[in-house]
Amino acid sequence: MEPHVAELKQKIEDTLCPFGFEVYPFQVGWYNELLPSTFHLPLPGPTLAFLVLSTPAMFDQALKPFLQSCPLQPLTDPVDQCVAYHLRRVRESLPELRIEVIADYEVHPNRRPKILAQTAAHVAGAAYYYQRQDVEADPWGTQHIAGVCIHPQFGGWFAIRGVILLPGIEVPDLPSRKPPDCVPTRADRITLLESFNFHWRDWTYRDVVTPKERYSEEQKAYFSTPPAQRLALLGLAQSSEEPSTISPQLPFTTLTKKPQNTSRARSWLSPSVSPPISPGP
Repeated sequence: MEPHVAELKQKIEDTLCPFGFEVYPFQVGWYNELLPSTFHLPLPGPTLAFLVLSTPAMFDQALKPFLQSCPLQPLTDPVDQCVAYHLRRVRESLPELRIEVIADYEVHPNRRPKILAQTAAHVAGAAYYYQRQDVEADPWGTQHIAGVCIHPQFGGWFAIRGVILLPGIEVPDLPSRKPPDCVPTRADRITLLESFNFHWRDWTYRDVVTPKERYSEEQKAYFSTPPAQRLALLGLAQSSEEPSTISPQLPFTTLTKKPQNTSRARSWLSPSVSPPISPGP
Protein backbone atom coordinates (compact mmCIF):
# COMPACT_ATOMS: atom_id res chain seq x y z
CA MET A 1 0.00 0.00 0.00
CA GLU A 2 1.25 3.48 -0.83
CA PRO A 3 2.64 5.27 2.24
CA HIS A 4 0.19 8.17 1.92
CA VAL A 5 -2.74 5.77 1.70
CA ALA A 6 -1.50 3.79 4.69
CA GLU A 7 -1.17 7.00 6.71
CA LEU A 8 -4.69 8.16 5.85
CA LYS A 9 -6.12 4.72 6.49
CA GLN A 10 -4.48 4.64 9.90
CA LYS A 11 -5.90 8.06 10.83
CA ILE A 12 -9.39 7.04 9.76
CA GLU A 13 -9.09 3.72 11.60
CA ASP A 14 -7.93 5.52 14.73
CA THR A 15 -11.17 7.50 14.60
CA LEU A 16 -13.57 4.69 13.68
CA CYS A 17 -12.20 1.28 14.66
CA PRO A 18 -12.51 1.72 18.45
CA PHE A 19 -16.25 2.05 17.83
CA GLY A 20 -16.76 -1.17 15.89
CA PHE A 21 -16.11 -0.03 12.32
CA GLU A 22 -13.75 -1.31 9.61
CA VAL A 23 -12.18 0.69 6.78
CA TYR A 24 -11.00 -0.45 3.33
CA PRO A 25 -9.34 1.72 0.64
CA PHE A 26 -10.21 1.51 -3.06
CA GLN A 27 -10.03 3.49 -6.28
CA VAL A 28 -13.20 5.13 -7.59
CA GLY A 29 -12.37 3.70 -11.02
CA TRP A 30 -12.63 0.12 -9.76
CA TYR A 31 -16.20 0.85 -8.75
CA ASN A 32 -17.14 2.83 -11.86
CA GLU A 33 -15.86 0.27 -14.33
CA LEU A 34 -18.38 -2.31 -13.07
CA LEU A 35 -21.41 -0.05 -13.44
CA PRO A 36 -23.36 1.82 -16.12
CA SER A 37 -22.45 5.51 -16.38
CA THR A 38 -25.64 6.59 -14.58
CA PHE A 39 -24.26 5.02 -11.40
CA HIS A 40 -20.70 6.35 -11.70
CA LEU A 41 -19.13 8.47 -9.02
CA PRO A 42 -18.21 11.76 -10.79
CA LEU A 43 -14.51 11.66 -9.94
CA PRO A 44 -11.34 10.61 -11.78
CA GLY A 45 -10.70 6.88 -11.69
CA PRO A 46 -7.58 6.98 -9.47
CA THR A 47 -9.37 9.02 -6.76
CA LEU A 48 -8.93 7.49 -3.32
CA ALA A 49 -12.01 6.29 -1.44
CA PHE A 50 -12.60 4.27 1.71
CA LEU A 51 -15.43 1.85 2.37
CA VAL A 52 -16.78 1.89 5.94
CA LEU A 53 -18.63 -1.06 7.46
CA SER A 54 -19.86 -1.83 10.95
CA THR A 55 -19.17 -5.04 12.83
CA PRO A 56 -21.29 -6.56 15.63
CA ALA A 57 -19.24 -4.55 18.15
CA MET A 58 -20.68 -1.27 16.84
CA PHE A 59 -23.89 -1.80 18.81
CA ASP A 60 -22.18 -1.69 22.22
CA GLN A 61 -19.18 0.47 21.35
CA ALA A 62 -20.92 3.16 19.29
CA LEU A 63 -24.72 2.99 19.18
CA LYS A 64 -25.58 2.52 22.84
CA PRO A 65 -23.19 5.25 24.09
CA PHE A 66 -24.49 7.55 21.34
CA LEU A 67 -28.11 6.97 22.36
CA GLN A 68 -27.25 7.69 25.99
CA SER A 69 -25.33 10.91 25.36
CA CYS A 70 -26.53 12.59 22.16
CA PRO A 71 -29.90 14.21 21.43
CA LEU A 72 -31.74 12.48 18.61
CA GLN A 73 -33.41 14.22 15.70
CA PRO A 74 -37.05 13.24 15.11
CA LEU A 75 -37.91 11.48 11.86
CA THR A 76 -34.44 10.06 11.37
CA ASP A 77 -33.10 6.69 12.40
CA PRO A 78 -30.86 6.53 15.50
CA VAL A 79 -28.40 4.19 13.77
CA ASP A 80 -28.03 6.61 10.86
CA GLN A 81 -27.50 9.48 13.28
CA CYS A 82 -24.87 7.50 15.16
CA VAL A 83 -22.99 6.57 12.00
CA ALA A 84 -23.22 10.15 10.70
CA TYR A 85 -21.77 11.40 13.99
CA HIS A 86 -18.75 9.14 13.69
CA LEU A 87 -18.21 9.96 10.03
CA ARG A 88 -18.26 13.66 10.93
CA ARG A 89 -15.48 12.90 13.38
CA VAL A 90 -13.43 11.57 10.47
CA ARG A 91 -13.90 14.86 8.62
CA GLU A 92 -12.95 16.79 11.77
CA SER A 93 -9.82 14.67 12.25
CA LEU A 94 -8.59 15.57 8.75
CA PRO A 95 -9.47 19.28 8.43
CA GLU A 96 -6.82 19.86 5.78
CA LEU A 97 -8.52 17.53 3.32
CA ARG A 98 -11.62 17.81 1.19
CA ILE A 99 -13.79 14.87 2.24
CA GLU A 100 -17.13 13.76 0.86
CA VAL A 101 -19.20 11.11 2.60
CA ILE A 102 -21.99 9.08 1.02
CA ALA A 103 -24.11 6.97 3.37
CA ASP A 104 -25.38 3.63 2.09
CA TYR A 105 -29.02 4.77 2.15
CA GLU A 106 -28.64 8.11 0.33
CA VAL A 107 -30.54 8.59 -2.91
CA HIS A 108 -30.77 11.24 -5.61
CA PRO A 109 -34.07 13.14 -6.11
CA ASN A 110 -35.07 10.53 -8.70
CA ARG A 111 -34.59 7.82 -6.04
CA ARG A 112 -31.50 6.40 -7.72
CA PRO A 113 -28.99 5.30 -5.04
CA LYS A 114 -25.96 7.54 -4.67
CA ILE A 115 -23.80 4.51 -3.98
CA LEU A 116 -24.26 0.80 -4.65
CA ALA A 117 -22.68 -0.21 -1.40
CA GLN A 118 -22.33 -3.94 -2.05
CA THR A 119 -20.44 -3.25 -5.26
CA ALA A 120 -18.17 -0.87 -3.34
CA ALA A 121 -17.60 -3.51 -0.66
CA HIS A 122 -16.64 -6.05 -3.30
CA VAL A 123 -14.14 -3.83 -5.16
CA ALA A 124 -12.62 -2.68 -1.86
CA GLY A 125 -11.97 -6.31 -0.93
CA ALA A 126 -14.09 -6.07 2.21
CA ALA A 127 -16.81 -8.62 1.46
CA TYR A 128 -17.66 -10.84 -1.49
CA TYR A 129 -20.86 -9.82 -3.28
CA TYR A 130 -22.56 -13.12 -4.16
CA GLN A 131 -25.09 -12.83 -6.96
CA ARG A 132 -27.12 -15.10 -9.13
CA GLN A 133 -24.46 -14.85 -11.83
CA ASP A 134 -22.07 -16.60 -9.40
CA VAL A 135 -24.12 -19.81 -9.58
CA GLU A 136 -23.57 -21.92 -12.67
CA ALA A 137 -26.84 -23.22 -14.18
CA ASP A 138 -28.88 -21.73 -11.35
CA PRO A 139 -32.18 -23.39 -10.39
CA TRP A 140 -34.42 -20.31 -10.00
CA GLY A 141 -35.99 -19.86 -13.41
CA THR A 142 -37.79 -16.51 -13.66
CA GLN A 143 -37.59 -15.73 -9.92
CA HIS A 144 -35.80 -12.55 -8.91
CA ILE A 145 -32.82 -13.41 -6.70
CA ALA A 146 -31.17 -10.60 -4.78
CA GLY A 147 -27.46 -10.74 -4.06
CA VAL A 148 -25.80 -10.42 -0.69
CA CYS A 149 -22.32 -9.60 0.62
CA ILE A 150 -20.54 -12.01 2.94
CA HIS A 151 -17.65 -10.91 5.16
CA PRO A 152 -14.84 -13.46 5.58
CA GLN A 153 -14.80 -13.03 9.37
CA PHE A 154 -18.33 -11.94 10.23
CA GLY A 155 -20.34 -13.78 7.58
CA GLY A 156 -23.58 -11.82 7.30
CA TRP A 157 -23.28 -10.24 10.75
CA PHE A 158 -22.19 -6.79 9.58
CA ALA A 159 -23.51 -3.79 7.62
CA ILE A 160 -22.00 -1.48 5.03
CA ARG A 161 -22.39 2.11 6.19
CA GLY A 162 -21.04 4.15 3.29
CA VAL A 163 -17.97 5.49 1.54
CA ILE A 164 -15.54 8.30 2.24
CA LEU A 165 -14.32 10.05 -0.92
CA LEU A 166 -11.16 12.16 -1.04
CA PRO A 167 -11.39 14.30 -4.20
CA GLY A 168 -8.00 15.56 -5.31
CA ILE A 169 -6.09 12.60 -3.85
CA GLU A 170 -5.24 10.14 -6.61
CA VAL A 171 -3.57 6.78 -6.01
CA PRO A 172 -2.98 5.15 -9.42
CA ASP A 173 -0.61 2.58 -7.93
CA LEU A 174 -2.94 1.38 -5.18
CA PRO A 175 -2.94 -2.44 -5.44
CA SER A 176 -6.33 -4.04 -5.99
CA ARG A 177 -7.50 -6.36 -3.21
CA LYS A 178 -9.94 -9.12 -4.17
CA PRO A 179 -12.56 -10.03 -1.57
CA PRO A 180 -12.09 -13.49 -0.07
CA ASP A 181 -14.36 -16.03 -1.75
CA CYS A 182 -15.59 -17.63 1.44
CA VAL A 183 -18.55 -19.43 -0.19
CA PRO A 184 -16.72 -21.14 -3.07
CA THR A 185 -18.97 -24.07 -3.95
CA ARG A 186 -22.08 -23.99 -6.12
CA ALA A 187 -24.15 -25.84 -3.52
CA ASP A 188 -23.21 -23.44 -0.74
CA ARG A 189 -23.91 -20.41 -2.93
CA ILE A 190 -27.36 -21.78 -3.73
CA THR A 191 -28.00 -22.33 -0.02
CA LEU A 192 -26.82 -18.80 0.78
CA LEU A 193 -28.92 -17.04 -1.84
CA GLU A 194 -32.01 -19.12 -1.07
CA SER A 195 -31.61 -18.53 2.67
CA PHE A 196 -31.22 -14.80 2.09
CA ASN A 197 -34.08 -14.45 -0.39
CA PHE A 198 -36.63 -16.88 1.06
CA HIS A 199 -35.79 -17.43 4.75
CA TRP A 200 -34.22 -14.16 5.85
CA ARG A 201 -36.29 -13.95 9.06
CA ASP A 202 -34.45 -16.87 10.67
CA TRP A 203 -31.03 -15.12 10.43
CA THR A 204 -29.35 -18.34 9.20
CA TYR A 205 -27.95 -16.90 5.97
CA ARG A 206 -25.61 -14.83 8.13
CA ASP A 207 -23.93 -18.04 9.33
CA VAL A 208 -22.93 -19.28 5.87
CA VAL A 209 -19.39 -19.02 7.22
CA THR A 210 -18.61 -19.48 10.91
CA PRO A 211 -18.38 -15.90 12.19
CA LYS A 212 -15.91 -14.81 14.80
CA GLU A 213 -18.69 -12.69 16.31
CA ARG A 214 -22.46 -12.44 15.88
CA TYR A 215 -25.00 -9.85 16.93
CA SER A 216 -25.82 -10.25 20.61
CA GLU A 217 -29.32 -11.29 21.64
CA GLU A 218 -29.92 -7.72 22.78
CA GLN A 219 -28.81 -6.39 19.41
CA LYS A 220 -31.01 -8.87 17.52
CA ALA A 221 -33.94 -7.93 19.72
CA TYR A 222 -33.30 -4.23 19.08
CA PHE A 223 -33.38 -4.60 15.31
CA SER A 224 -36.39 -6.93 15.48
CA THR A 225 -38.39 -4.45 17.57
CA PRO A 226 -40.66 -1.79 16.00
CA PRO A 227 -38.71 1.49 15.84
CA ALA A 228 -40.93 3.33 18.32
CA GLN A 229 -40.13 0.75 21.02
CA ARG A 230 -36.39 0.38 20.53
CA LEU A 231 -35.18 2.98 23.02
CA ALA A 232 -37.45 1.59 25.70
CA LEU A 233 -35.98 -1.83 25.05
CA LEU A 234 -32.59 -0.42 26.04
CA GLY A 235 -34.03 1.34 29.09
CA LEU A 236 -33.63 4.78 27.53
CA ALA A 237 -36.17 7.58 27.68
CA GLN A 238 -37.89 8.33 24.40
CA SER A 239 -38.68 11.84 23.25
CA SER A 240 -42.36 12.62 22.99
CA GLU A 241 -41.55 14.16 19.61
CA GLU A 242 -40.24 10.90 18.23
CA PRO A 243 -42.67 9.39 15.72
CA SER A 244 -44.08 5.90 16.04
CA THR A 245 -42.64 4.90 12.68
CA ILE A 246 -39.49 5.62 10.76
CA SER A 247 -39.60 6.76 7.18
CA PRO A 248 -39.35 3.65 4.97
CA GLN A 249 -36.67 5.24 2.87
CA LEU A 250 -34.23 5.01 5.77
CA PRO A 251 -32.08 1.92 6.12
CA PHE A 252 -33.26 0.41 9.38
CA THR A 253 -36.84 -0.73 9.53
CA THR A 254 -38.54 -3.30 11.68
CA LEU A 255 -37.74 -6.78 10.49
CA THR A 256 -41.24 -7.33 9.24
CA LYS A 257 -39.52 -6.25 6.03
CA LYS A 258 -36.88 -8.27 4.27
CA PRO A 259 -33.40 -7.30 5.46
CA GLN A 260 -30.54 -6.45 3.20
CA ASN A 261 -27.76 -6.47 5.71
CA THR A 262 -25.36 -4.58 3.57
CA SER A 263 -27.13 -2.00 1.44
CA ARG A 264 -29.76 -1.19 -1.14
CA ALA A 265 -27.25 -2.31 -3.73
CA ARG A 266 -28.24 -4.12 -6.89
CA SER A 267 -26.30 -6.21 -9.35
CA TRP A 268 -23.49 -4.22 -10.90
CA LEU A 269 -24.32 -5.75 -14.28
CA SER A 270 -27.99 -4.80 -14.38
CA PRO A 271 -28.69 -2.28 -11.62
CA SER A 272 -32.07 -1.32 -13.01
CA VAL A 273 -33.70 -4.74 -12.98
CA SER A 274 -35.58 -4.22 -9.75
CA PRO A 275 -36.20 -1.65 -7.02
CA PRO A 276 -33.88 -1.68 -4.01
CA ILE A 277 -34.82 -3.85 -1.06
CA SER A 278 -35.31 -2.31 2.34
CA PRO A 279 -32.15 -3.21 4.21
CA GLY A 280 -31.89 -4.55 7.71
CA PRO A 281 -29.02 -4.45 10.19
